[in-house]
Amino acid sequence: MTLHRVFLLIVFVLAARLAGAQTLTLQQCIDTALARNLDVARTALGAESAEVQLQQARGARLPNLTGDLYHAFNQGRGIDPTSNGYVNQSLNFANYQLNSGVVLFNGGALRQTQLQRAAAWEAARLEVQQAKDFLAINVITAYLQLLINEDLLQAVTRQAELSRQQYERLELMHRQGAIRPSELSDMKGQWMADQLAISNARNALETARLVLAQLLNKPYHTGLTVARIDTSAFREPYGATVAQVLEEASGQFPSLKAAGLRTESARHGILSARGSRAPVLSVGGGLATAYSSAARDGSGKLSYNSQLRNNFSTTVGVGLTVPLFNRLQGRSRVRLAEIEWKATRVQEALVTQQLRQQVEAAWLNLTNAGDRLGLLETQADAYAESYAAAEVRYKAGVGTSVDYLIAKDRMDRARIGLIMARYDFVLRKQVLDYFRGAGRR
Repeated sequence: MTLHRVFLLIVFVLAARLAGAQTLTLQQCIDTALARNLDVARTALGAESAEVQLQQARGARLPNLTGDLYHAFNQGRGIDPTSNGYVNQSLNFANYQLNSGVVLFNGGALRQTQLQRAAAWEAARLEVQQAKDFLAINVITAYLQLLINEDLLQAVTRQAELSRQQYERLELMHRQGAIRPSELSDMKGQWMADQLAISNARNALETARLVLAQLLNKPYHTGLTVARIDTSAFREPYGATVAQVLEEASGQFPSLKAAGLRTESARHGILSARGSRAPVLSVGGGLATAYSSAARDGSGKLSYNSQLRNNFSTTVGVGLTVPLFNRLQGRSRVRLAEIEWKATRVQEALVTQQLRQQVEAAWLNLTNAGDRLGLLETQADAYAESYAAAEVRYKAGVGTSVDYLIAKDRMDRARIGLIMARYDFVLRKQVLDYFRGAGRR
């Protein structure tokens, strides 16, 4: 391999590492996920389909316009279309027609179908928003989980470092015969336990990084890092009561509004089905002309243009179609539409119930998380003081290794619990903001 190729390879590897090590903010993660998520894209296509169906319903109320052009060649005995007489010769003929018609009345079926499709389209748009919001809260959860595991890895690494230092000190004392062998083995066991905790924390961190990468629809890479957030900024009490959160969510939560629109769409579907059983009144008209190579007058064969002028005709008509019996199809359609309406009402009630339960649960979880965070902060401070005292006594030779290890274990557990409690409190606040619509796109 030439020096030039080696240089290019090094540049490529460094560029790949720098690209993989890009630090993403929470907003960048959300934007990336929304742009690349296939479930959101599929839901958006459903909304586009609903929009096309609405355009079809609107177009059905407009007049239609059709043009017919027919050219033919007849060999042998046939009918001259311009005279309706039999001829026995080769014949070229053509017919031209332009027709239009519009429905004046059909029991309101066309109008109700349009309203049905309009409500369905608006519901589909809200369901796209709901899919985006649901994805956003999942990204926030994965983002915070990644930060939690980063902090936990740092915490257990610091714990392992303290154990290592104590082990090395005891190993030196053991060589001098100043301590019992059991004290050294106890500390070595603690050090190995801390090493195992580091391994577990590192695995949990990579799992969290994988989950976030999958939500972003990006290849997994160990260089994926996220920007830190200040958890202390979220420590203030929440600025709304559970009743206020529920009121705001009920007024703008996409899934609830979409369920209401689905019910409205189904109601218009009933009226459309009933209207389809009514008589249909329509009006129409048309223009027509024809040409035949066999056409003659007293002076001979008629020209193409003169035949088009002479054969020109107009038609205007009114039609009334009365459905007398359609094998009970209309009645069945109405009943099915009524059942669909009842089903959407049940679904709307279910969504309302679920929203209330989710808001109440989120509020309770936030309250509990706040109480737990306060207790763990106090506990962590207390155990830190106990550990500091135990460490001093142990180094002075007046404390046992058991007392030291118990104090260290309590402090380590309290610190780890405090890390998780801080991010849990942040997450609970984000969930309530999600229900309130904060930052909704």
